Amino acid sequence: MAKIKIETSKGDIIVRLYEDTPKHSDNFLKLAKEGYYDGTLFHRVIKDFMIQGGDPDSKNAPKGKHLGAGGPDYTIEAEFNKAHFHKRGALCAARLGDEVNPGKESSGSQFYIVSGEKYTKQQLKQMEKQMRQNQETTTFNDLVTYYKKEIMEMRKNRDRAGLQEMQERLLKEAKDICKKDPVGFSEEQMEVYTTVGGTPFLDGEYTVFGEVEDGMDVIDAIENVPTDNADRPSDDITMKISVIE
Repeated sequence: MAKIKIETSKGDIIVRLYEDTPKHSDNFLKLAKEGYYDGTLFHRVIKDFMIQGGDPDSKNAPKGKHLGAGGPDYTIEAEFNKAHFHKRGALCAARLGDEVNPGKESSGSQFYIVSGEKYTKQQLKQMEKQMRQNQETTTFNDLVTYYKKEIMEMRKNRDRAGLQEMQERLLKEAKDICKKDPVGFSEEQMEVYTTVGGTPFLDGEYTVFGEVEDGMDVIDAIENVPTDNADRPSDDITMKISVIE
C-alpha cells in the first residue's frame, strides 16, 4: 500500500494511493520519484470544492500566467470504481472536458484533492435524478451514433414514420440499458456525503485513486487563502512530493 507525502508551505499532507487503480497510482508514484512535482504549485483553489495541482508549467510561473494546461504527452485511461468516490479528502485525477475527451481520460500529471461540503439527502436524491436523466441522454445519443447510417438514409428518403419509430425504439432501448446499470449513490455514499461531505456530482466523471490519511487541516488552510480571478492563490503555494511507503 503506497503512501506519499505532499510538503507545502501550509504543512504536510499524507495520502494513501489505492491498489485497485494501478494505472493512476503507478503513474503518480513514478512522477513523484522523478521529482516531477517538486516546485509545482497548487494553481487552482476553490473553497468548499477542491485544491488542484500538478501542472509542470506552474514551476516559477509569473503572476497572472494562465495555468492548468500543462502535463506529460500522455493521458491515462479512466479507472472508475464505485467503491471510490468524491468524499472529503479524495485524491482524484484532473482531465479535459467531455467535449474533447469523451472517454474521460485523465491528465498525465494533474490532480486535485476534494474538500467539498455536506449535502442533505434531499439534495442527493435530486442529484441522482439528474444523473439518471444524463445517463439516458448519453446512452440515447450513443445509440443514435451507432445507427447513424440508417437514420441518414431515412432522412434522405423523407421517411418521417420510420424516423419516429426509430426514435421511440432507441429511447426505449436507452432506458432498458440504463436500468441494467443504474447510476446513483450507495448507502455508504449517502452517509458520507451527509456527514463528512465531498463533491458527489463528480462521481463517475473523474477517477478517484487515493485518499488523505493525515493533513486535512492543511487542505482547509490552503482552500481558505486569497485567490485571483483564475482561482490561483495570491501567494504561491508550492509542493514537494515524496514516496514514504
